Amino acid sequence: MNIADIATTEFIEVDVGTRMGKVRSMFENGNPKGIIVTNDGEYEGVISEREVLQSHVEDDAKVAALTKPSRSTPSPKVDRQEDIRETARVLVESNAKVAPVFENGDLWGVITDDAILEAVLENLDALTVEDIYTDEPITLTEDDGIGKAINLLREHGISRLPVMNENGYLSGVVTTHDIADFVIRENHTTTTGDRVGDSDRLLDVPIYDIMTSPVETTTLDTSAKAAVEAMLKDDYAGLMVTPKDDDRVVIGVITKTDVLRALTFTEEDHMDVQITNISMLDTITRESIVESIEQVSDKYADMQVMHAHVRFHEHNEKLRGTPLVQCQIRLRTNKGQVAGTGEGYGAENSFRVALDKLERNVLEVKGVTSDEEYRGQLLRKLNQL
Repeated sequence: MNIADIATTEFIEVDVGTRMGKVRSMFENGNPKGIIVTNDGEYEGVISEREVLQSHVEDDAKVAALTKPSRSTPSPKVDRQEDIRETARVLVESNAKVAPVFENGDLWGVITDDAILEAVLENLDALTVEDIYTDEPITLTEDDGIGKAINLLREHGISRLPVMNENGYLSGVVTTHDIADFVIRENHTTTTGDRVGDSDRLLDVPIYDIMTSPVETTTLDTSAKAAVEAMLKDDYAGLMVTPKDDDRVVIGVITKTDVLRALTFTEEDHMDVQITNISMLDTITRESIVESIEQVSDKYADMQVMHAHVRFHEHNEKLRGTPLVQCQIRLRTNKGQVAGTGEGYGAENSFRVALDKLERNVLEVKGVTSDEEYRGQLLRKLNQL
């Protein structure tokens, strides 16, 4: 199945010379998945609400300040006849909800995550929330400030955070859109001279003041189809996952991105590996990443890996021009989810640190927890024995 019949020619378009204040208002008023940016009619890129929220570009600046290569990730492009699974992969790896669709080299329209999910909805009955959700969610407390929420959303590349009350129970959820809506609304009441001090004040506003409550939840045994139907019906990007007998306890999150990622699962000879922010790869290739993860997996044959997700995040810090990068590797296996996170200058260095931590965690899952054994394995890797 390709995307020819589910892509649309209806999309919001702005020129690179448009003021950022106008773009922020577009997200506030229309809540689009993304906005197509053109330069004299030629496709330039896509900007998302998350990018607008996390940028420090002033309202009077032009859109070009956000789309130039030094500030943004290259936008994904898909052909109108592209396979729907490959399109899902492109959206996930680009951390995007919308991608431009081209026909004969010209911009034709866009494809959204919702359009893909609606097209495959009937096929999602075979999956449950447990098959595809993300466990160990990042959380906030009601007293945490908006600034902390923005930092967590940026650091982990996510769009929503469950909010816990003083008893540790789920009391609300805050999303990128909630924060953007609040910040834009408040900024409308300030003057240019007040903007700096007012922005500092906004970052300290408690999450409790802007969170959504009550929270839409689901359980592990719910079908992926039912979960997606709930998300599409109420225009949610994700749902909190709770035990069947207590919807106050959060055990995970399921998002539209998780479902899109599941669509890319394959039964091919090579492990299915998803890479988010793939454009950050420098001296390392997709092929070498897949091979390295397979080598870790193959050492422990009784652990079957269904899917691997590798995510890169770039920090502002640099060393001789090379950015500090965080890498997270998460494996979905028959023994649950296993992850490893590491930081280093450049994508390859961060991946190697994360891979080493992943292998230690895999060993622990298998009950091989001896520090001396691990130390010997590590030293042999480093050719120090």
